[in-house]
Amino acid sequence: MKVIADFTIIPIGVGVSASKYVAECERILKDAGLKAQLHANGTNLEGEWDAVFNAIKECHAKVHSMGAPRISSYLHFGTRTDRDQTMEDKIRSVTDKLA
Repeated sequence: MKVIADFTIIPIGVGVSASKYVAECERILKDAGLKAQLHANGTNLEGEWDAVFNAIKECHAKVHSMGAPRISSYLHFGTRTDRDQTMEDKIRSVTDKLA
């Protein structure tokens, strides 16, 4: 099953900057073969269910191994069975209506 997800990882107890942790997660997501689109407050992901959630698990493990004693993550995701849909399709649907 394909899933489109919005994922935010927040390491706790490592200071105020999260960029080095986010960068490591971006590498993991890319290596997992997922379509990933970084944005200001997280990353949009597109892929097969197991691949997406396994990569998120790997991100948590990596960030813990980098010294974060706690992690808070936000995950919003959706699936469809009536048709294939990409992240670009969803954005285009709105931008077409704005035109």
